[in-house]
Amino acid sequence: MAINFEKGLELYDHPEIFYRLFFPRRESVGDSERPKAINYFVSVAQGISIGCRFYPAAAGGPNILYFHGNGEIAPDYDYIAPVYAEKGLNLFVADYRGYGMSDGSPTCSSMIRDAHPVFRGFTACLSEMGHSGGLYVMGRSLGSAPAIELAHHYQRQLKGLIVESGFASARNQLKRLGALHLFDAREEPLGFGNDLKIKEVLIPTLIIHGERDEVIPVEEGRTLYELSGAKEKFSLFIPNAGHNDLMMYGLDAYMKAIEGFTR
Repeated sequence: MAINFEKGLELYDHPEIFYRLFFPRRESVGDSERPKAINYFVSVAQGISIGCRFYPAAAGGPNILYFHGNGEIAPDYDYIAPVYAEKGLNLFVADYRGYGMSDGSPTCSSMIRDAHPVFRGFTACLSEMGHSGGLYVMGRSLGSAPAIELAHHYQRQLKGLIVESGFASARNQLKRLGALHLFDAREEPLGFGNDLKIKEVLIPTLIIHGERDEVIPVEEGRTLYELSGAKEKFSLFIPNAGHNDLMMYGLDAYMKAIEGFTR
């Protein structure tokens, strides 16, 4: 029997969860104009567009659709994209509603549903610019949810899934947010369903996590790896690294893992 992953998702739009999960920052289009980067907008609803940032490196290179963490915006990756570009990796970073150059306000349900038109915008952008390399989806922290959502739905188009510092259990995530009491009188909430969806993701998968992650414990990353339905699955657990300093403690290993996975 197919699982209805929409079940319970709207419950995550409760204000108590919203204010603990999302930390949006705005940035104007003018402030987001940088050399070697292209602003790309994807319409997700009437009057609402999501701002994305494309960092082209090589026309035939791998293309990564990247969903960032809850306190970041796409232009923050102006400083990280060059590291990907050195490896010939094209990076397409998507924001959420209310973040960066995007319209609207973020919610859990819109983040998951908007991922689908963003994926279509990603492929359209690549086609317009003549990029022919393989397609990958990557999510960091909160971004693991839309990334796993797309990997679950578009396995024929994608060559791989990368999850960085992601969470597995919806219940554990609610507990960390101090919001588990909202669901006490209800059956087990599916919510994002990362742990359930990844069981059905058969494309190659790479899990990256810091051994000392103080926000989302490394056990969550290990659980995602164990639950993954992929025959080809890989992991990188970086010693001494927390939630936001993976590149500080393991940049070479981090990029080597991503480059090797996408090649």
